[in-house]
Amino acid sequence: MKTQHDFRKGKRGRIVPPEPEPRGSSKEKVRITIRLDEAVIEHFLKESDASGGAVGYQTLINDALRQHIEGKAPKVEETLRRIVREEIGAAS
Repeated sequence: MKTQHDFRKGKRGRIVPPEPEPRGSSKEKVRITIRLDEAVIEHFLKESDASGGAVGYQTLINDALRQHIEGKAPKVEETLRRIVREEIGAAS
């Protein structure tokens, strides 16, 4: 081993460049950092576990957001009315 090293031609930064994300799928995703409530994460983790691990929790969150953006997510009023109808029917 050398007693002294010459770093005059050295470059700062990563030694090995990061591997590029795989491309080519029709559903390309972007890596981000996001902070969500713990209860939200727990909900989607339970949903993921219920699927037997076939669908990841991040995919479920992505699908829920996409439905909301596209206007396909159930409206709060519609859901509340359905629940009230079911409860009234069960009580009768």
